[in-house]
Amino acid sequence: MAKITLEVSDELRDQLAQIGDRLPELLALSLQQPPLPARIYQYILAFVASQPTPEEILAFRPTTEMQTRLQTLLVRSKAGELTPCEQQELDEYERIEHLIVILKAGSLPHVNPTT
Repeated sequence: MAKITLEVSDELRDQLAQIGDRLPELLALSLQQPPLPARIYQYILAFVASQPTPEEILAFRPTTEMQTRLQTLLVRSKAGELTPCEQQELDEYERIEHLIVILKAGSLPHVNPTT
């Protein structure tokens, strides 16, 4: 096991002393962040929870922020410049896109064609 030395404020030192042997566990948990910001998941969940009509499902699109970030990731991926964290982020966007495609495909039989 590696040993790490850190300089921290006196206040933080006191807080760390209170958690004792749990510091490695808490550090590990703090590093396990989802690949995308919470607001992305909240946007999608809020949409699904709103009980959208089949037409609204078909019209659902990512936010401008999401589209811009995805475009950046795709460009960096093509150039072979993605960091491991960016690759995880791109993979998560692809998983979400796959779920949305499935959701939209399930809505197609319920949409009335306009004539």
